[in-house]
Amino acid sequence: MQTRTIGNDTTGRIEVGAIGLGLMTFDQTGTQPREQLLDTVRAALDAGVTLFDTADAYGPGDELGADAQGANERLIASLLDELGVRDQVLLATKGGHVRTDGGGWDTDSSPDHLRAAVDASLERLGVEQIALWQHHRPDPDVDYADVIGTLGEIAAAGKVRMIGLSNADPDQIRAAHDALGSHLVSVQNQFSPKFRSSQKEIDVCTELGLAFLPWSPLGGLADAKELAEKHPAFAEVAAARGVSAQQVALAWELAQSPVVIPIPGAKRPQSIRDSAAAASLDLTADEIDRLDRD
Repeated sequence: MQTRTIGNDTTGRIEVGAIGLGLMTFDQTGTQPREQLLDTVRAALDAGVTLFDTADAYGPGDELGADAQGANERLIASLLDELGVRDQVLLATKGGHVRTDGGGWDTDSSPDHLRAAVDASLERLGVEQIALWQHHRPDPDVDYADVIGTLGEIAAAGKVRMIGLSNADPDQIRAAHDALGSHLVSVQNQFSPKFRSSQKEIDVCTELGLAFLPWSPLGGLADAKELAEKHPAFAEVAAARGVSAQQVALAWELAQSPVVIPIPGAKRPQSIRDSAAAASLDLTADEIDRLDRD
C-alpha cells in the first residue's frame, strides 16, 4: 500500500498506510466473536493498514452504560498483544468525550478531566507514551482557548508523542496550530460523499501540513437505494472500474489532498481488505471531477 505521513521534523515523521482503520464498532458483546476481530486486525496489517484509531469513549454503551468508557481501548490493546503486533501499528486514541448511563454521550474538556483521560488511556493501552492523542470534540462549557492550553500542558508532559484535534473548525485548527506548534499533527473530522462540508478543514490542513483523517468516510454508500439516488456517479465509476463504490469513495478522498488518510470502520476481514484496496485505485482527473460534482 502507498503510505502517507503523520508528524513532522520535531515529533518525528511516521509513515502509515494511506488507508487507516477506525475501531469504534469493534466490540465483544456477542455479535463479534473475538476470533473474527483478530482476523480483521490480521487482514488489516496484511493489507498495509497501520494507523488504528480508537477513543476512550468507544464501547457498547447500551450494554455497559457509563462503563463503556475505555472498553474499546482495552479490547484493541488485548488484540494487538495477543497477535504480538504492537510495533506494527500507530495506535491513536482520543479524550474529551464521556459515556453516560443508557449509552449516551457527553463532553468534558475541563483540565482535570483531560489530564486524567490521558493517564487512564495510558493505563488501558499499556503504553508509556501515546503515539497520537486527539481532543475528541469541542465542549460548549469550556472555552476552546482553554482547551488548547490544556493540550499544550499535556504535550509538554511527554505522555503523548503527538497531538490531534477532532471535530474542529478552521479557526480552531489555526488557533491550536499557533499555540501548539509542531506538537499538533492532525485533524479528524467527518468527510464522505454524503458529508462534504469539511472540505475547508482539508484545505487548512493541507496549508499547515497537518494530516486530515476523515471519520465515517463511507457515509451514504452503505444503502443501495441512497447510493443510486444521491450518489449515482460513485456507483457508475465503481461499475465501470469493476470495484466497490466504497473503494471509489476512499480513492476520491485520497485524491482531495496528499494529507488525507481515511479511517473507515470494519468488523470483518473482507471489509478492511476492500477498503485497503482503494489505495491502489488511481482515479482519472475526469472521474475525480465527476465525483466532486456528484
